[in-house]
Amino acid sequence: MPAPRNTFVEGDNLDVLAGLAEGSVDVAYLDPPYNRDTALLYRDRSAVARAGAADRHAAWVAMMRPRLAEVRRVLAPEGAVFVSIDDREVAHLRLLLDEVFGEAAFVAQVVVNLNAKGRQLGGGFAVSHEYLLVYARDARRCRLDPTSPDNVDPADFGHTAEDGRRYRLLPLRNTNKRFRPSTAPTLHYPLHGDPGTGRVSCVPFDGATEVHPVFGDGAPAVWRWSAPLVAQRSDDLVCRTVRGRLGERVDVFQRDWLTPERRKKLTTIWLAEEIGSTDTAVAEVTALVGKAFDSPKPTGLLRRVVATYPADARVLDPFAGSGTTGHAVALLNAADGGTRTCLSINAGEPVRPGSAAAEAGFATVADVTRARLRAVDATLGGGYAEGVGEGFRPR
Repeated sequence: MPAPRNTFVEGDNLDVLAGLAEGSVDVAYLDPPYNRDTALLYRDRSAVARAGAADRHAAWVAMMRPRLAEVRRVLAPEGAVFVSIDDREVAHLRLLLDEVFGEAAFVAQVVVNLNAKGRQLGGGFAVSHEYLLVYARDARRCRLDPTSPDNVDPADFGHTAEDGRRYRLLPLRNTNKRFRPSTAPTLHYPLHGDPGTGRVSCVPFDGATEVHPVFGDGAPAVWRWSAPLVAQRSDDLVCRTVRGRLGERVDVFQRDWLTPERRKKLTTIWLAEEIGSTDTAVAEVTALVGKAFDSPKPTGLLRRVVATYPADARVLDPFAGSGTTGHAVALLNAADGGTRTCLSINAGEPVRPGSAAAEAGFATVADVTRARLRAVDATLGGGYAEGVGEGFRPR
């Protein structure tokens, strides 16, 4: 039988991580405690981790440091870690990740909008965002793909070819003024085009106009494509008459096609309308196990994180909480036939009295994680197991 796609281990994540094989994980997502006005849920045996309120930052950093070190150890050389955090500890976490992973391993600091209306309770601004810090295990070998097909808007491709394919027009001229004849001389050459028919060629033809690359102010520019590439892909080019600040001129454009495999780079601001919100996340948990978590992460956030890696990625979540990461992995596998695996870890700390989990009858946070991942298997399939399986040993 195939290995289960979702595995859960109840225990202190530091102890569980220490038992994982080095390089056994492709991508890790961490949603650690945000160090708010309650006691730290993860307490180490060191004195600093039991420090009072005056040393909360030091205690939080001391709790996180060995866990991040273990996450780095179990990441494959091509792997990356994503860590959610809010304003209280983002500065300390950034410095800590620089320390553990190295400054050169920094990939991005993403602003995540999980509450579009902002938190209306309390003083100050209505906070509507958190952060997602992204670091590579080895910046030179990292396989993270910061693009997504979900960001491609068909409305951006407003032209339709005779065969029905849609495209947009991009200037063939390089618009970056650092690239000019003196810095890229081989890309400064004349093309020949007919704005009536749209035909473009490297060699003259009847009815053609000689076209040189120029900036809007008339200064000499260069093309983005070499002459051999133009000759090879001339059907992807079109000649048009345009009106600029100096009047009309003939220019050459690239037909940039909309294809099924088209992807677009992710921005560093992720909106609730794209990835879901805290409200939609609560609804996702409630649909499976009842209203058991006050502020889970939406599966849309984790699907975007996990989708930066191939469809056979080994995923790790050492602060599993409600089990969103495992749920997201199952959703992705169901959607694209992937074979991703997810190891979720959570301690058996008691739920807070009066919390949604307590009112739903759960004794510990691990009970919530377990119940959700079992429900995910019942609805989406993929399998569920407890204990570390073969999927998290070296390939």
